[in-house]
Amino acid sequence: MTTPSKGRNTGRCVDPLGLDSEKFRELGHLLVDRVVDHWAALDAAPAVREARAQQLSSLGGSVPAEPSDVEELLERLVNDALENMQHAGHPRFFARVPSPTSFTGILGDWISTGFNAIAASWAGGSGPSALELTVVDWIREVVGFPAGSEGVLVSGGSLGNMTAIAAARHAGYDAAVYISDQTHASIARALRVLGFAPEQVQVVPAANGFRWSASALGAAIRTADSGRAIIVATAGTTNTGAVDPLDAIADLCAERDLWFHVDGAYGAPAALTSAGKALLRGIERADSLTVDPHKWLFQPYDIGCVLVRRPGALEACYAMTPEYLRDVQAQGDGEIDLRNRGLELSRRARATKLWLTFKAHGTRALADAIGRSIALAESVQAALEADPYWEVVTPAQLAVITFTAHGLSSAEHIERARVLTTSGYAAVSCTELDGRSVYRLCLINPRTTLQDVIDTLRRLKTPPTVS
Repeated sequence: MTTPSKGRNTGRCVDPLGLDSEKFRELGHLLVDRVVDHWAALDAAPAVREARAQQLSSLGGSVPAEPSDVEELLERLVNDALENMQHAGHPRFFARVPSPTSFTGILGDWISTGFNAIAASWAGGSGPSALELTVVDWIREVVGFPAGSEGVLVSGGSLGNMTAIAAARHAGYDAAVYISDQTHASIARALRVLGFAPEQVQVVPAANGFRWSASALGAAIRTADSGRAIIVATAGTTNTGAVDPLDAIADLCAERDLWFHVDGAYGAPAALTSAGKALLRGIERADSLTVDPHKWLFQPYDIGCVLVRRPGALEACYAMTPEYLRDVQAQGDGEIDLRNRGLELSRRARATKLWLTFKAHGTRALADAIGRSIALAESVQAALEADPYWEVVTPAQLAVITFTAHGLSSAEHIERARVLTTSGYAAVSCTELDGRSVYRLCLINPRTTLQDVIDTLRRLKTPPTVS
């Protein structure tokens, strides 16, 4: 039985929560084995496993007063808690936007957690802060933002978009916000939380192809004459992978002194490829940009990034210097207190995993992985078009494709997706486009094969029976 140890008496007080070093090492090895076993068996495991609340009741109960065996607890964590969830790195997890994490990302996350690393102030975490400033600058280079642009890591796109919009508002761009009917739902929520009145939020519907028309957007802005507004474009919509006409929108924003924000949470890393860079032309002209490395930069949850073109805009909005932080204020050139670039004061060192992935693989390997995903989606489109059973609704765009089956009602579409997902073979979701239910596949996992998708389509035609 492995229970927490009283530790050795080394002249210090005995740590009531301590473990003997060798026992800690042994448990660490056990943990590594369980994680490696999980990934080795993942292809044959369910893409999603959901348990009912009563099945997981053993995880709860009264707060424990006495110790328990740690090895047994680790096994329970794996078998009862961690197996029962969506496995977004599974090669047949096609729902929403997956998180196909790299092994280097996992290793980087582990070592950061093991050192309890923090990146709040330069004085309290100069090494982790330097890592964060480095990877933020690498992302800046990838998307083509100019030198001198600033940024910060956050939990993901929701907080990233909110962080950028709040900075824009603090800079005086507070008259209105223009969004599309394809804008990510978290942005409308962020605007509500930030206190924008409903009449300040102008929804300009997307045109054909579910992307904005720059002319329609311009007409709406000129009609409203709403002054210094924020324009929120998308580089890779969740529904269809569409990219708004970023260059034309940038022209419009420059002409009228509007803040140009781009939600590139999943799509922006495609700039590493030649095809993606052409599709994303104009993203480098944004005033602010959100990117989620836990999507198409192959990192484990959670890590998002906010870039802002205007130096000092984040600090102007978020900096704080209470008396209890005066001893941890950055002093020298290049030394940044990252707590002053966003809402978080206690900030885990998210950069460690992304730094390790960039350095271990290089951008050529990342670009190859992204490029293969884009090519796979195009191959899937060709397969769908060759089968009269299916109808492609929106073509492959940034590795997202939507399609429908002739003659099926919306309820039948949704039920087939539910049954297939419940079977465990693949996670497939539906969305709605112009009032029509469609299937949607997001194919950004480089481990996914064309055969994975073909077999999934076959099961959608004749779904398995699941109670």
